[in-house]
Amino acid sequence: MKISPYLMFDGRTEEAIEFYKKNLGATVSMLMRFKEAPPEANCDPSSYEKIMHAAFEIGGNQIMASDGDCSGKGEFKGISLTINLKDEAEADRLFNALGDGGQVQMPLSPTFFAKKFGMVADKFGVNWMVVAE
Repeated sequence: MKISPYLMFDGRTEEAIEFYKKNLGATVSMLMRFKEAPPEANCDPSSYEKIMHAAFEIGGNQIMASDGDCSGKGEFKGISLTINLKDEAEADRLFNALGDGGQVQMPLSPTFFAKKFGMVADKFGVNWMVVAE
């Protein structure tokens, strides 16, 4: 069994995917726009260019996403995506990239359980925990 996160960006999925491609090396394996749905789906024409469903990979892990009903700002509460790394310099780089336009919740620093650990919400509101093991 595999469990994959499905993130709803409420109209900002394409921007989010480009951000993750640039900063985390994400690769898109599937992308479908609302205009590609069959007519019986009755999609709102104003959303035709928005993303109905996308799948992308970061470090071999699949993440799925959608613009959903494009109602505004997506909210990601009670969940964090964790990036586990061996290299401290890479942890620094990814943490800083994710924090660009976002909000650092706990600075990346040495802890009793890891070389470095930090928490940051990216500019889309997705919470990330970065760990240099």
